[in-house]
Amino acid sequence: MPEPVPSVLADDLYRFFHVGDEETRALRGVSLSLRPGELVTVMGASGSGKSTLLACLAGLDDPDGGHVDIGGTRITRRLESERARLRGARVGILLQSDNLLPHLSVLDNVLLPMQLAGQVDRTYALALLGQVGLSARTSHLPRQLSGGELARAGLVVALAAQPQVLLADEPTAEVDAETEMKLFEVLDHFRSRGGAVLISTHSPALAARADRVLHLSDGRLYE
Repeated sequence: MPEPVPSVLADDLYRFFHVGDEETRALRGVSLSLRPGELVTVMGASGSGKSTLLACLAGLDDPDGGHVDIGGTRITRRLESERARLRGARVGILLQSDNLLPHLSVLDNVLLPMQLAGQVDRTYALALLGQVGLSARTSHLPRQLSGGELARAGLVVALAAQPQVLLADEPTAEVDAETEMKLFEVLDHFRSRGGAVLISTHSPALAARADRVLHLSDGRLYE
């Protein structure tokens, strides 16, 4: 049988930033693949290039060299409108903060990516919120949530449109052990349905649950 198409394939990524005469080499020849149902963590010190890598994988930033495919479709060096369309259909993104629009309720934040993907399912949205213990907070605004509740709501927003891939940047950085376990449960359910997960993290507990742990140092990736 032929090998399944990787959910994410990154080939020889380079990304450089310039401030005056100074050059920062954020990514230096990074390659990786992510299979359906797989959880991979990327660990590394602050400034090692983890956030830059996730931005390139999600099509939020274009690498200076190399390319990224999502589900077999090239996302690199496309028009922003094309990248946004592909992101909306296939990629869920969980950032360290600002995952919810401040003027929308929790439920409306979850429904928004569904609307953009053309597949609104209010019942599914409420079920996801219930899965992370936020059934009583659906009408609240983000400013009315605790840090742990914001993390859980952000994860639901990232998964609302049922993407193929979840890219998460430090999702458990500022949450307690109970919240972390709830996030683990949601991730496990997503993976059981074939979703692929790549997480940038400092959490040993999260790394211990991963199928593979990658280390990013000085812009280079090591298994």
